[in-house]
Amino acid sequence: MSLLAATSIAATGTEPAMQWIDLGLTKGIDLGLFELRWYSLAYLAGIVLGYWHLTRMIKAPGAPMAQRHAEDLFFYCTLGIILGGRFGYALFYRPELFVSFGGDGWVSWELLRLWDGGMSFHGGVLGVLAAIAWVGLRAGLSFLRVADYIAVCVPFGMFFGRLANFVNGELWGRATDVAWAMEFCDLRHSETECLTSGLARHPSQLYQAGLEGLALIVILLYLFWRTRARYRPGLLVGVFTLGMGVARFVNEFFREPDAHLQEFAAETGLSMGQWLTIPMFAVGLFLIVRALRRPELAGGPPPA
Repeated sequence: MSLLAATSIAATGTEPAMQWIDLGLTKGIDLGLFELRWYSLAYLAGIVLGYWHLTRMIKAPGAPMAQRHAEDLFFYCTLGIILGGRFGYALFYRPELFVSFGGDGWVSWELLRLWDGGMSFHGGVLGVLAAIAWVGLRAGLSFLRVADYIAVCVPFGMFFGRLANFVNGELWGRATDVAWAMEFCDLRHSETECLTSGLARHPSQLYQAGLEGLALIVILLYLFWRTRARYRPGLLVGVFTLGMGVARFVNEFFREPDAHLQEFAAETGLSMGQWLTIPMFAVGLFLIVRALRRPELAGGPPPA
């Protein structure tokens, strides 16, 4: 039992909430010359698994692209995720990163310090859309049909990314008294000292991993492999967009707003993340209705 937990029992006489620090989680693997962060491995795992699944999808009937296009998409979408996610985070959440320079070594521009965390889902989506448009334009591919295939693979990355947030002890939830509440620690200033407010909070990172990751993985894989959704251009990306918007909007009720955006959330009634999901609702519904009202593409046997 940690000193923090023992102190809480002595002061209140009651069993405290679960302690995140007692889980013994680390931010990465120490390789001597550098530390390989779980956050980076999560992005890598999501991208590699997504690419593997995309190669399986394009072998099924009705594929709008060939293997060479999948390889191009793997490269450009990776760039889109990293650059779009980081620039989107700075644009939507922390504009000061564009002009913030530290003095701690070879990378002083904080915008480039990806290992410190800070990636925006919305920025990553814009980066991926730009990658799809670039590859599709060069190869003469249907943007909407390629987006359908990519959308099925994105939740893999969301799942691993949210688990990495939990392992990092970041993006924790709002204060609560539910039975599974947890006290998190801020270890950004020290790897040994636990700086915490002592509040039990929702493990909202796990909620997000479940809704934005696992739930969408199940829904989209079922639609792709067990129905003829792939023959309705825009349906899969529409379901993904609407589903992600709903999942993010719901989860934001449990997630603590970033410290520099708490005043914004109090003034507007919604967090920045929730405001950014509203266009997703509209786009997702539009794509779904449009796909269902148009004739289904011909080709391919019915699903098993």
